[in-house]
Amino acid sequence: MDLPKVILYYIFTPLSDPAAIKIWQKNLCQTLNLKGRIIISPHGINGTLGGEMNDLKKYIRQTRSYEGFAKMKFKWSQGTGNDFPKLSVKVRAELVAFGYPNEIKVDKNGVVGGGKHLKPAQVDELVAKHGDDVVFFDGRNAYEAKVGRFKNAVVPQVETSRDFVQEIESGKYDHLKDKPIVTYCTGGIRCEVLSSVMKTRGFKEVYQIDGGIVTYGKEIGDDGLWEGALYTFDNRMSIEFSEKTKSIANCEKCAAPANRFYDCPKPPCNSLNLLCVTCAEKLNDEICKHPQRKYSKAELIG
Repeated sequence: MDLPKVILYYIFTPLSDPAAIKIWQKNLCQTLNLKGRIIISPHGINGTLGGEMNDLKKYIRQTRSYEGFAKMKFKWSQGTGNDFPKLSVKVRAELVAFGYPNEIKVDKNGVVGGGKHLKPAQVDELVAKHGDDVVFFDGRNAYEAKVGRFKNAVVPQVETSRDFVQEIESGKYDHLKDKPIVTYCTGGIRCEVLSSVMKTRGFKEVYQIDGGIVTYGKEIGDDGLWEGALYTFDNRMSIEFSEKTKSIANCEKCAAPANRFYDCPKPPCNSLNLLCVTCAEKLNDEICKHPQRKYSKAELIG
């Protein structure tokens, strides 16, 4: 494959006929030999696709030809040519499965009442101005934060996005309601919803990183407030932003530095294992004793 790439994208915009959008998107991807996952709902579209760069450019041009998607931003990263096993295009009630599809309101400008968007440089400026009063709030599943997170971030111990509303309503974070809070996630989409959920529950100053960790890492790299690798929902499992990326995690087996998860190779096990390269190479020879977990790569996109 010539110049394999992966794109990550979303836009919140009202869609009157998600089923028709699904048919169009599926046919478009099949024509261009693209693989990955796309979720469509009445609130908009969310996707990640892998393929040849020229084919992805054609996909972007044709997708933006639809009026509601004309301003959609696409985030690029290096691919392997084998990042996704197949193409999946689905219609769901929510773009992000928080379990409250009727709570989020969307208009042509996006989520109504969400947190203020900050560019990566503005995030650093906010911290420079307010110091430790700024709270980074992880909007991902807890396991994702094991390999990378913002310095001193609050990491809710949730296994799926559906756990967030109950977690926030538990009162654990009420002491943060008057502090400036920067929500963050892989590509930004989960924080579009999370920041709105937090604001409606009394958090007064809530921000979100425009473009998520992917954009922050691309622009600031490992010279800012991010530490470690970024977990990804594809066969890469994680990406690093520079040669200076440090490992903040340890191998579950030998405690050596580790920066990515590995799928258990023994079907039907779906467990993710945080391992160093040496221990990962031994997985095929071991008997699976992993407890089954609730999450999987297919659960989320960004």
